[in-house]
Amino acid sequence: MTLKIISADDILFEGEVTVVHLPGTLGAFTVLPGHASLISTLTPGKIGYTTPDGEKKSIDTAGGIADVDSDIISVCIY
Repeated sequence: MTLKIISADDILFEGEVTVVHLPGTLGAFTVLPGHASLISTLTPGKIGYTTPDGEKKSIDTAGGIADVDSDIISVCIY
């Protein structure tokens, strides 16, 4: 899967991942390969992801939106 996390100022992360954890407005959710398409608003919290080499990383967010489509996760945060 490809994850791209952007803010108004910069691209914070762009690369391949194996799993993504997002703080959705209706509850936290996890995106795995083959996930159904969706658009969700995000609440304050952490966006967590794991790289193909097994490294776990996270980015804090005050909120934003996430779009999942065809194993591409695009996240715009503020």
